[in-house]
Amino acid sequence: MSLSSRWMWPLTAASILMITSAAAAAESSGSNPPRDERELVEVVVTALRMVEPLVVSSSAKAPRQPLPAHDGADFLKTVPGFSVIRKGGTDGDPVFRGMAASRVNIEIDGEQILGGCGMRMDPPTAYVFPEAYDRIIVIKGPQTVLHGPGNSAASVSFERRISRFDEPGFEGRISALGASFGRNDVVGELRAGMPKLDTQLTATRAESDDFTDGNGRDVHSAYRRWSTNAALGWTPDDDTRIDLTGARSDGEAAYADRMMDGVLFARDNLGLRFERRNLSPRVRRLEAQTFYNYIDHVMDNYSLRTFVPTTMMPGRAVSNPDRRTTGSKLEMEIGIAKPLIATIGLERQENRHTLRSTMNETMMPYEAMARVEDGRFRSDSLYAELTWQTSERQRLIGGLRADDWSARDGRQRLALGMTSVVNPTAGAERSETLGGGFIRFESDLASQPATLYAGLGRVQRFPDYWELISAGKESEASVSAFNTLPEKTTQFDAGILLRRDRLSFSLSGFVSDVDDYILIQSNYAKGMRMTTVVRNVEARTWGGEADATFTLNPAWKVTGTLAYTRGDNRSDGTALAQMAPLESRLALDYSEARWSAGALLRIVAAQDRFVLNQGNIVGQDIGGTPGFAVLSLNGGWQPRSGWQVTAGIDNLFDRAYAEHLSRSGAMVSGFLQSTRVNEPGRTAWLKVSAEM
Repeated sequence: MSLSSRWMWPLTAASILMITSAAAAAESSGSNPPRDERELVEVVVTALRMVEPLVVSSSAKAPRQPLPAHDGADFLKTVPGFSVIRKGGTDGDPVFRGMAASRVNIEIDGEQILGGCGMRMDPPTAYVFPEAYDRIIVIKGPQTVLHGPGNSAASVSFERRISRFDEPGFEGRISALGASFGRNDVVGELRAGMPKLDTQLTATRAESDDFTDGNGRDVHSAYRRWSTNAALGWTPDDDTRIDLTGARSDGEAAYADRMMDGVLFARDNLGLRFERRNLSPRVRRLEAQTFYNYIDHVMDNYSLRTFVPTTMMPGRAVSNPDRRTTGSKLEMEIGIAKPLIATIGLERQENRHTLRSTMNETMMPYEAMARVEDGRFRSDSLYAELTWQTSERQRLIGGLRADDWSARDGRQRLALGMTSVVNPTAGAERSETLGGGFIRFESDLASQPATLYAGLGRVQRFPDYWELISAGKESEASVSAFNTLPEKTTQFDAGILLRRDRLSFSLSGFVSDVDDYILIQSNYAKGMRMTTVVRNVEARTWGGEADATFTLNPAWKVTGTLAYTRGDNRSDGTALAQMAPLESRLALDYSEARWSAGALLRIVAAQDRFVLNQGNIVGQDIGGTPGFAVLSLNGGWQPRSGWQVTAGIDNLFDRAYAEHLSRSGAMVSGFLQSTRVNEPGRTAWLKVSAEM
């Protein structure tokens, strides 16, 4: 179903009316419920909500609708303000408020994973199966300094919570999901231990065939993934814990937006973490962590598709990038005074990227080639974050961060169409010290169970590998983008959270000025050739998100969310590319005793603000898009304690549509090419989970 703007705005107005009328209805609903009652895990999740100023937190294991996520990006799209760029069946790139890639800092158990693919086949979220983690936390905007450098749009943490065993025992959990298009997921988790020693093992497996869109056309999108995670913990007392962790994963995935598929996504991980609490009356926590992540990625044009020679790829082509990332952190939480808590830390991260490739695997196999380093990065950071409880109902939170960056360009030659030239920045090194910080005021209202907040943040972001290494400069005199300027973001955030007996409501808004915004532009004319270039421009974005849940009675509740971001390229006097359109979600949920049911209507407006061939390292604008609406149904049953059966039908009316933020469809033998990679058609699914 295609919705024009004249229908979108009345529907949006209706959702706003639902939110405001719910707020009015709740005015006499009673006092604020106890904190532990407000944090109960919901059985059915249709959209994640803010739980404290600028923070969205959710259990990763809670049953969720629509179809439960199979990778990190798929999970994040349930957070208002997030979008996912569709490339195939998996490994989409998350975008928050129009910002993607290193503007959204992703951490997994406090560690950074950086993908290997120069064309973003494997963003960090590709290596995350959400259900293998306990909770997922999103912090909006530059309003923290604790989660790595450069988080100008948001910080995302996938976390495991491992607690000490009071006595010998074990616990486990298993879940299995089956869905249309041959999708099946299996997750198993086992924990065993005693007061001083415990262990945990988690394994996941997920696969799917090519899905079919609403037009009945197959989309090249099949995938198969697996992962294992192990942890060994030593807890000599209640305040001390040492964890040794490891992970391995691999898979393959077909892509509908390009000429190659991913046939290897191997990850090896080792981590060591020490935590000591209550060292003294003032030192509340000391934490030390070190980690190693290695990504080995292979893509080719023949393993997962019918090989068809083309002008660009006349033979069997293979590309094999890899990336080794190491990091360490030392962090301390200090109670300076009763109302004053400080967290200070030191952090280092290094990563090295290499590449080997062949255009004729038959005659010159890539396995026989040496890996050649094309980029190396290092950052050393010092940060401090302070929380000051200025009164019983008011808080002041602030932080400062300094990041000392260095990078080396290892490329000897640069490709220019079918030829190559000497890289003018070969062997060049650059280093910069970048700063940032924020300050935020929060106030709990005495007359209402509500919190108001306002914050100002500043982030200087060093260009990432894709911005420095994977593109050229717009100047005809320069073919290397290695000297691209850092990005500087200044952002104001404000909002309100309201929690009453029957109503939960939040509203967050922002205005952001970005100096030297790093814009990627494809099909850029340089002389007689077309290429992709990096440009620094001045940009401004503004928008926000709203969510509300109103409990009609103990069994029924309604939920509504809104998200909108607008961006302007002030240098060119045009729209800023890769901005998702206005989106609203309306849900009706029923839950009583052992049964639950729900309906979710997702409404997305048309987007006519675009700039052809401009965007970021994840994607470029390819034109406007019509609006659409999709209805999904779900239900759940708890046959006994610890067991959960959930089922649903997504895209009930089998609508044919594509997201505005989607990659262009490529020519793949045996498949019809589309302007964008379309979304799946009607999808039925069933999931069973059990805890021991």
